[in-house]
Amino acid sequence: MKIALLLLAAAAAGAQVRTVAEEEVLRVHRSALIIDGHNDVTSKTVRGFDIARPTAEGHTDIARMRQGGIGAQFFAAYVAVNYMDSNQSAQRALQMIDTIRHDIVGKNPRDFLLALSAADIEQARREGRIAALIGIEGGHAIEEDLRLLRQFYNLGARYLSFTHTRHLSWAGSSGEVGQQGLSDFGRSVVAEMNRLGMMIDVSHISDRTLADTLAATRAPVFASHSSCRALANVPRNLTDEQIRGIAKGGGVIMVNFYCQFLLGRPKTQASIDDVVRHIDHIKRIAGVEAIGLGSDFDGIDCAPTGLEDVSKFPNLTRKLLEKGYSEREIRQIYGENFLRFMRSVEQAAESR
Repeated sequence: MKIALLLLAAAAAGAQVRTVAEEEVLRVHRSALIIDGHNDVTSKTVRGFDIARPTAEGHTDIARMRQGGIGAQFFAAYVAVNYMDSNQSAQRALQMIDTIRHDIVGKNPRDFLLALSAADIEQARREGRIAALIGIEGGHAIEEDLRLLRQFYNLGARYLSFTHTRHLSWAGSSGEVGQQGLSDFGRSVVAEMNRLGMMIDVSHISDRTLADTLAATRAPVFASHSSCRALANVPRNLTDEQIRGIAKGGGVIMVNFYCQFLLGRPKTQASIDDVVRHIDHIKRIAGVEAIGLGSDFDGIDCAPTGLEDVSKFPNLTRKLLEKGYSEREIRQIYGENFLRFMRSVEQAAESR
């Protein structure tokens, strides 16, 4: 009995957070290159929102990105599934790519550099600018045409999420019932993305499509904005087996900040501690090298307390330090893991 009590006391002591001075938080935070895998402010800029205007609206503007220390941001070229009904998916993708290139980067060249490679992200860092990257959300944007895929790549898109909330003829979505997988055309999309050096995003796809993708790809894959199904049982999250499979191939899981994907329950407020729980879980089952951040800011209607917008990332640095994460581990989670993954995809294309 005494031994059991001693073990419990030791465990409780180990669980205590350490005291972290503000100076340490700022030093570690500034040393890290923060790469966020997914931000939907583009759905506002395409309608005229000025990202350069400081505002309390939504989650994102330049001033708050600077305050949060964002080093690189993937802006979503999001194509809603309703564009499929009018055969305008490719046109919408072009509009969304244009709002990133023109409304965000073109109008704010002092703040943003359009990044097409891992090297460009590092160049932006050296120049004191934010690397702006393009990720297409919704494979219906390519309208079953590899020529369109190549053109989107030429315009700067560096990842493609195969589906959004609806099954395609060539890939299954986590948003619909049934476990549709990759078709032969879907496997040709994988092969062409591998050839181009375009990153495959497995967020939003069905379990079977994810398994088929891992079997077909010759390059690592990643999840741009997904969390852990073991902690929040929703189809959009990843199972432990999927997390290990992505990590084994050299990919990363970029933790989503949406309350429901953190807690598994709708209309329930999550906190920054829930984000850390998902980070802890991935570290435990797949290693710290598999973790990234994909906030989904401005695409979600509930952000965690403590991480209410892009300015609040220093709060996460504090929480991780308090939990015992080292400075090196935080730098890995914030950006180094993603840079390693992106370089691997680039190198896989070059080595063909």
